Amino acid sequence: MTKQWHKKGSGMRNRSVVTSVLVGGLTLALAACGGSPTATPASEKKDEGPTDAEKVYAEVAELSGQERRDHLVELAAEEEGLNLYTSMTADVATVVTDAFTDEFDIDVSVYRAGSETVLQRILQEQSADFAGNDLVETNATEMFALETEKVMAKYEGERRDLVPDAGKFPSWTATRFNLFAPSWNTEQISKEMTPKSWEDLADPKYDGKLSMELGDYDWYLTLYNYWLDNGKSEDEVKKLFADMVDGAKLVKGHTVQAELMSAGEYGVTASNYSYIVEQSKSNGAPVDYLPMVEPVIARPNGGGLMKTATNPATAMLFMDWVLDEGQQVLVDEGLTPAITEGKDPLEGLEVIPVDVERLLKEDARWSKEYDDLLAEGEVISD
Repeated sequence: MTKQWHKKGSGMRNRSVVTSVLVGGLTLALAACGGSPTATPASEKKDEGPTDAEKVYAEVAELSGQERRDHLVELAAEEEGLNLYTSMTADVATVVTDAFTDEFDIDVSVYRAGSETVLQRILQEQSADFAGNDLVETNATEMFALETEKVMAKYEGERRDLVPDAGKFPSWTATRFNLFAPSWNTEQISKEMTPKSWEDLADPKYDGKLSMELGDYDWYLTLYNYWLDNGKSEDEVKKLFADMVDGAKLVKGHTVQAELMSAGEYGVTASNYSYIVEQSKSNGAPVDYLPMVEPVIARPNGGGLMKTATNPATAMLFMDWVLDEGQQVLVDEGLTPAITEGKDPLEGLEVIPVDVERLLKEDARWSKEYDDLLAEGEVISD
């Protein structure tokens, strides 16, 4: 099979259900912490033309090659480091930012949290007219919500041009792809027992041995519609998922999920990120995810330059770097880079991206369906 990137669309124009809910929650959060409960969402503020940061981005966008890198380094030397908000795991964030600091002697201040928390913090700060971060790097769903709020600036460059279409959006760019993959504890699951297809996860032989993640409704949406597009009926698809949940152990968080599987709490995980399993495997845990089940489901994680950045040149330098030298740093940490140069680790595999635009527009439907699906499962960590 050849590698395929099926893309159904990109860009957002309308306020999504997710963003509306988050802004509603933001109002409560501001009130609870003493902020104004009538703070204006960024998307509703008056457009007063390009910000100072956007002027820097536009200036540098005209440059290329070494001239662009040299100019960004020169401008960054006059700034005060980089404020990065990210949902990378702590170990990966440390390796990436340390490599950037070693390269340019620039200090990076990192706020690291779950993607939803990162999003809510940015929305809160933007509503309060506080420029907390220069750059955000997180999951696709949260990046689309921020795009809807119009708080990120356009980013252009030679490296962005090399990112596949499934990772390029109006105001953010994929830096990496998270790959959903079944994984297993090799001490509990023999080679003959390992899942060979997504359908295998519905087999009764995994009852009591399978774990599902409480928030993976993006995986659910993608696999659900892939099966429909490939000839299964609604009833068949619903039965497959219902059979997965029967006897499943439910966990919140992919890192926790991998740790519990490594410890033998269950034998198989339905949809963990391959890089987390790879890291556990590299550290000696009895886990594996290879050969990967097809289609491989890929969700872009990306970076966006903030319109309100106080260190815009440094933010742009980081984006250029992470899409260049930084891609190898991500590979070394077991992640899937946005730009593949040389041998493609996914060559020969069918790869389908999460339709993040649809996910955001139809968030209420898919999150509710997934929650309802998991209602009969056993929650062992939330």
